[in-house]
Amino acid sequence: MLKVVIYAVVASAALPLGALIGARFTLPKRVIAMALGFASGALISAVAFELFDDAFDHGGAWTSGLSFLAGATVFVLIDSMLERRKDRRNEAGASIGFALLAAVTLDGVPENLAMGVSLIEGGGVALLVAIFASNLPEALVGAEKMKEAGITTRNAILIWTGAAVLLALAVIVGYVALDGVSGETLALPLGFAAGAVLASLADTVMPEAFEEGGVTVAYATAIGFLVSYLLSAT
Repeated sequence: MLKVVIYAVVASAALPLGALIGARFTLPKRVIAMALGFASGALISAVAFELFDDAFDHGGAWTSGLSFLAGATVFVLIDSMLERRKDRRNEAGASIGFALLAAVTLDGVPENLAMGVSLIEGGGVALLVAIFASNLPEALVGAEKMKEAGITTRNAILIWTGAAVLLALAVIVGYVALDGVSGETLALPLGFAAGAVLASLADTVMPEAFEEGGVTVAYATAIGFLVSYLLSAT
């Protein structure tokens, strides 16, 4: 259980840390873009080799495939609702910051549940690196946008800290609640997380990275994939 708590704290600490940096400093956009690109590659590797691969092994094609599509569908539906409200949010100037917060929370809960599940099986290192690498720049950008919209530094950090507590609890719940359940049951959160994460990458993280950093972000994405894969394979 101590290992689970450590993983939960480390993975979630990226959110208040990123928010603190974003709310207090203005980093070059290219630096943020490269960090988002690295995170994208790391998460693609984690989706393929830590999440969906395990979901397929436990539940087979139908269970893993349907849960994968469910995760992607839920993310798309919620993101569509946010898009319809964007005009009202733009009046406050905080649309991007809160959209990133929603994306982190939506894919983070099943993702961190899945990390708790992977710890049951003795894995989780690659997924931990991928989650930390993605959460840090997203919280950084989100807090920076909130600050630009007039939200105080204190409140921006508190908002992201609240999300961090929720995601840390998800790791512990995933480990405690799903320890000892059948392989087909484990396949459900693993597949759901894989679908939600991949959808969020295509919708939020990768477009943001390319827009701010251009084609060189592709190299950072490739490095992120390689690092995450090597950690998963060793």
